Amino acid sequence: MTQIETRIAQQIAEEIAATPAQVKAAVALLDEGATVPFIARYRKEVTGGLDDTQLRLLEERLSYRRELEDRRAAILASIEEQGKLTDALRADIADADTKARLEDLYLPYKPKRRTKAQIAREAGLEPLALGLRDDPTQDPEQLAAGFVDTEKGVADVKAALDGARAILIEAIAENASLVGELRDWLWSRGEVQARVFDDKRAEGAKYADYFDHHEPIAGIPSHRLLALFRARNEGIVALELLPVARMQGTGEEARAEAVRAGHLEAEQRVALASGIADRGRPADAWLRETVRQAWHYKLHLGLSLDLFLKAREAAEEEAIRVFGDNLKDLLLAAPAGAKAVMGLDPGLRTGVKVAVVDPTGKLVDTATIYPHAPRNDWEGAIAALARLAQKHAVQLIAIGNGTASRETDRLAADLIKRHPALKLTKIVVSEAGASVYSASELAAREFPTLDVSLRGAVSIARRLQDPLAELVKIEPKAIGVGQYQHDVNQSRLARALDARVEDCVNAVGVEVNTASAALLARVAGLSSTVAENIVRLRDERGAFRSRRALLEVPRLGEKTFEQCAGFLRINEGENPLDASAVHPEAYPVVERILARCGRQVREVIGDSAFLRSLDPAEFTDERFGLPTVRDILKELEKPGRDPRPEFKAARFAEGVEDIRDLKPGMVLEGVVSNVAAFGAFVDLGVHQDGLVHVSALSTKFVKDPREVVKAGDIVKVKVLEVDIPRKRIALTMRLDDPIGADAPRARDGGRREEGRRGADPRRGAPSAPPVNNAFAQAFANAKRR
Repeated sequence: MTQIETRIAQQIAEEIAATPAQVKAAVALLDEGATVPFIARYRKEVTGGLDDTQLRLLEERLSYRRELEDRRAAILASIEEQGKLTDALRADIADADTKARLEDLYLPYKPKRRTKAQIAREAGLEPLALGLRDDPTQDPEQLAAGFVDTEKGVADVKAALDGARAILIEAIAENASLVGELRDWLWSRGEVQARVFDDKRAEGAKYADYFDHHEPIAGIPSHRLLALFRARNEGIVALELLPVARMQGTGEEARAEAVRAGHLEAEQRVALASGIADRGRPADAWLRETVRQAWHYKLHLGLSLDLFLKAREAAEEEAIRVFGDNLKDLLLAAPAGAKAVMGLDPGLRTGVKVAVVDPTGKLVDTATIYPHAPRNDWEGAIAALARLAQKHAVQLIAIGNGTASRETDRLAADLIKRHPALKLTKIVVSEAGASVYSASELAAREFPTLDVSLRGAVSIARRLQDPLAELVKIEPKAIGVGQYQHDVNQSRLARALDARVEDCVNAVGVEVNTASAALLARVAGLSSTVAENIVRLRDERGAFRSRRALLEVPRLGEKTFEQCAGFLRINEGENPLDASAVHPEAYPVVERILARCGRQVREVIGDSAFLRSLDPAEFTDERFGLPTVRDILKELEKPGRDPRPEFKAARFAEGVEDIRDLKPGMVLEGVVSNVAAFGAFVDLGVHQDGLVHVSALSTKFVKDPREVVKAGDIVKVKVLEVDIPRKRIALTMRLDDPIGADAPRARDGGRREEGRRGADPRRGAPSAPPVNNAFAQAFANAKRR
């Protein structure tokens, strides 16, 4: 391993809380083409047990560090080519540990368009600039008079001094040490200030919380920063990053004075680093103005852009993490399992689309009913649903949670009441992304003759049976559990979400003989082409009888087989181990166990007492250590175990179908639909999710809402207040909380900034209502979180 690779391994080891040896081993596996799920599950001995979270971070940091080293090499080559690379500069560049530091060092040598300073140098003004800086006892105008030269473009004394100042300002702005110091200082002292444009108050009402807002940049929560950037991008507010000294007193005047003091401190830092001091000498005033302009017009602007970018990247990282966590919770939601399901995609004028799938997910029947206005064929709809349910032995009814959901839920309830012999159970499920799937190429290939409107009902039915298997068919961003997902770097978001989907699929495992190509494509090592080849061969020859038979699939070679085999399941195949997470490469370990006890594999599987009596150390060898043997014994105990929870359904309150039906004090059951940094949103079945602010999730302090709830959780909440005009519902999970005037004030507020059903997720946060009650206070206080 080269010196550079060793340095990268040491740096990453510190970042992921591992040893350099572990990092080196993982990097070697990644470079060989191994996937993160495979390394995390089947190469524990090699990496010392790095888990998938550490490996994902390692993968990300490895890319950053390698890009950093490539940039370092390019910068060294560029400066050396210019003949300006000194030993000291080489050492500084070698020590630079961030891209920002590298660019600071490179700035004086970076090829650039002709600047005012370069033009001034060409006009012979550099001696004037250096002369005034090095000897401030000289009179600027007298000295500048000797540099006036109309042929060189220096028309008069003022032009000469302006050119000299441009040279000094550029030199100050290219001082890498100063720029780095000011960047750190401004990050610690800087405050983001937002001011509304007067003519945008009405147009930007949803951003009212930010019309006059200031907050330290280093501590601003991700959701609020992204909202500020969105408001700026829409032309509603102007954003500045201001240095703020310690305030003496309160109010606008005290704050303005603190900002002035902050700018003055910055100028003093610039002057000190540039060797400029005001001692009353002839050139000192001119140099002081040079320092002021260098700070205000060059350094402050450049550093503001840098730090806004730094803050945005951190905010995007947090938003992507929240989206990924919510997506994981949704993908790993409890599956209803192999039951016949009737999917209802609610609609009013266009009718309710009905699709029935059998226990394997195969579409067996469709219909369109019109129980709601304008047709109001309630009786005909009940009769049609009853016939379908009886014909196909339907056990569950999945109802999409979009428009007309509650009306359709009431229809299903009436069906169950009138036909108890059918033993039906109804569940409202999220239909997020169903329309995207319906119009997709994948859906067109799967159901070429089925009307687009009916494909959504199929998706709704199947996602109740197996959320993971169905949701992988939809682009992760379309599932709608993100926070400002449209404001973050889209390629970065896509990579992160794809990684989450891959981890979830491989954690559960995939049944080869029933999985769709879309699901198979998410298995470690399998491309979409190979996944389609598996399905094609399966359709041609029938079910696969063993994992080794997968090697007959076109383009599925030994390397691909190594990566994917452990995550693929073949139930009722020739070898019972093929239905487990035991990798085929480790079958010899199981054979040693069987040889020791003299039993068959089918006799050993599920025998917990026997398996727990074994000493894993007795079955290790040079290739398979204790971690692998322990995993094998656990897998034999419960082969193919599903890590997802047991299926349960929330029961929405009867008679509560609209936001107008909600009353303060009601205690209701609901489903967590989304989790953001400021709280959790709960679907109560009224077409508008309510907010449980982070301060109302628990009687204990909660830093991260996901410590308490996850998307898909069934929770009990109390209604605190309802704001019908703004479509806002304030909830608490602390069921003893009082309501009304005695309601507790949130420690810090929250707002429904994204994910509210019926709102465009690309739009900004709605403005806060007047602060005249507990509910309004919670929302208005969000900007102080």
